[in-house]
Amino acid sequence: MLSKDDKPICRAQCLNPPGKLPGRWRLQKIVPKTELQFLDHLSYLFLCPAPECSRDQKEWVRFLKYLQKNNMVAIAKLEFWTFYILPPNEDSHTSHVRVAYQMEKICHNSNVQRHKQSVVDIMIDTGEAGIVQPLANKTFITGSLGSPDQMVKESTCRKEASIPMRASEDNFTFDLKLSPAVGDHLACESSIETCSRTKPSVLKKDGLLEKNYVKTDPSYLQTLGQAHSGWIFGAIAELVDNSMDAKSSKLEISIEVIFFKQAGRNIPMLSVIDDGHGMTHQDVVRMTYFGHKQPNADDPGCIGRFGVGFKTGAMRLGRDALVLTQTAESRSIAFLSQSLNQGKDNLEIPIVSYYRKGQFMELDTSVQSEATAKYNLKAIKEFSPFNKYLIGEKAGFFRDKQTGTQIYIWNLDEWGSNYCLEWQNGLNGGSSFHQGDIYIRSRRIRSRPGQISQKVPLDYSLRSYLEVMFLVPRMKIYVQGSLVRSRPLAKSLNKTIVKTGTIMGKPVHLTLGRCQLEWEQINCGIFLYWHGRLIEAYKRVGSMIHNGDVGRGVIGVIDVTDLMDDGNGRVWVHNNKQGFQDCEPYARLEEWLGKVADEYWDTYFDSLQLGKGTVVCKPDQEWVQCNKCRKWRMLDSDFNTKSLPLDWFCYMEPFNGKCETPEAKVDRGVITVSTKRSGYDELKDDKYVKMEGKDEKEKEEEAEKRPLKRIKKGLPRACKKV
Repeated sequence: MLSKDDKPICRAQCLNPPGKLPGRWRLQKIVPKTELQFLDHLSYLFLCPAPECSRDQKEWVRFLKYLQKNNMVAIAKLEFWTFYILPPNEDSHTSHVRVAYQMEKICHNSNVQRHKQSVVDIMIDTGEAGIVQPLANKTFITGSLGSPDQMVKESTCRKEASIPMRASEDNFTFDLKLSPAVGDHLACESSIETCSRTKPSVLKKDGLLEKNYVKTDPSYLQTLGQAHSGWIFGAIAELVDNSMDAKSSKLEISIEVIFFKQAGRNIPMLSVIDDGHGMTHQDVVRMTYFGHKQPNADDPGCIGRFGVGFKTGAMRLGRDALVLTQTAESRSIAFLSQSLNQGKDNLEIPIVSYYRKGQFMELDTSVQSEATAKYNLKAIKEFSPFNKYLIGEKAGFFRDKQTGTQIYIWNLDEWGSNYCLEWQNGLNGGSSFHQGDIYIRSRRIRSRPGQISQKVPLDYSLRSYLEVMFLVPRMKIYVQGSLVRSRPLAKSLNKTIVKTGTIMGKPVHLTLGRCQLEWEQINCGIFLYWHGRLIEAYKRVGSMIHNGDVGRGVIGVIDVTDLMDDGNGRVWVHNNKQGFQDCEPYARLEEWLGKVADEYWDTYFDSLQLGKGTVVCKPDQEWVQCNKCRKWRMLDSDFNTKSLPLDWFCYMEPFNGKCETPEAKVDRGVITVSTKRSGYDELKDDKYVKMEGKDEKEKEEEAEKRPLKRIKKGLPRACKKV
């Protein structure tokens, strides 16, 4: 990075550096060339522009024109080096500049001397050559270079710069081995490739294989978002997974309307805020990588695995996303934006990091320069609704050294003239009837083999999805300011059994039962969890696939974490975490699930002599979750949970215990039959009526007046009267 008076000029690439150089050149002064008569006796290197935006390109041109017009030399003095940036020739505007350099005697060792070479004057006219493109650790220059008269003689290049060259009429290709790129302290060995053909060249030099790397076009952000093109809630689930991995105890998801100055109007902005342990600067940089090395072993306490969840989720929800995260000792801001990168050749992700100094946060210059931080903040303010006041307001959520992560997404995905998501705010006061929610505008039901129901709230209601998203819910989740009442499926079934089996030498445990709510909505199927997180819902197996009546209301719950791990660090889960790969363990699992589900239906329901026509099946046990320790407590079977307050704790009635008490568990293989309880609604003439206040004799008289029902078995048999 070239700078003058702490103001950045442009990032540049050094073509033939004499050794490892500092990443920042500060120009101390600019003097007339006539005052430096000794420049002709020095060695030279070349700088090419590596602009990150149009502003950098303009500053580079202005800088060269100033040197050329006034015949001036810019001087940069570093630790062991002094560099003299020379003015371009008057008769040519070039895309690079020559730099003379000299070294102090302390650095005159054999290693440095070996790098001192004569001038390799490779003049590239901007009107005929391609554009210099910076790319992480690589820079590529593409295009036709014109006649060889514009270049140095081939023999000179071979002797002095050791450039393998292949001539072919007016076009040729050469590869130049370089040291780390100037301005990038994280860069490894770089190379320049100039060619008129699209086919890359890979050659060996000094026994080493030179590798080809690729750049990331900003349009790839749109491609990432297509990972959740079939179901937008899968994108939100990726962000929820990250909060779970950060050990958050509280998560808030909401959509609010803010004013966006650049658009000149109010726009909706989705926010996902948790109180997890936050991310350091290195964690944020790793988060922006397009995938990372997968662990060798499957971590049961971690959902994230593929390194693309944040990118695929955020870019499916909207075009722009800002991350504000804080740990106990640091704070970072990252900006992933399609708007910022529109029209660019390479992807730019601004990151600004701070460190804690007492009660304040100071700019962390150990990971970035002050100029870079200012440039990144300027980009964030220009292309986002966040000015310094709004950033300060959001950072104010981190009070008293609180940690956590805030994600804000705007320019949300559109649905015609509106947005794919629609939202409703709940009523104040903790009302359970008018709770806030976020919906998919289309209200479409996801396609599942054998499904006939058109009422699956989980498919279009975020609140309904989050209720069953985790096998053992621990984290408090709020949607539009209202608490989501988690619904652990395995604890809310009637005639529950736990079936144990072995698939490919690995044990599996399936919980099966009947759910009254799902029976009313004509739903059934298996809920498959991986690492305690829902991957597939309402998966029909066995006879459920071929007959809509078979298995009605029957729900299965199974965790397949161990089964979907091949033992070598690979898991058979799609990277969008919305399905499993087609593999032998999954095929064997489907077969086993179908067999067990059919046996359960035949044993407990198909031949079951039903009583009165509208008997309502209740859960085997009543469960309630403590608002403090987040543990689930089993209550007496005849207790009416509707009488409990929204904020319930272990010390309250009817548990009257302590948070330290372990959770109760139902023994496997035991079937518990629910008892008849009062206080529930019954169906009468397609309407629900309250049964409270009626004695047993009145209830029996009303039940006897109802007609008896018929029930069909799923397989083609004669109907049976009950």
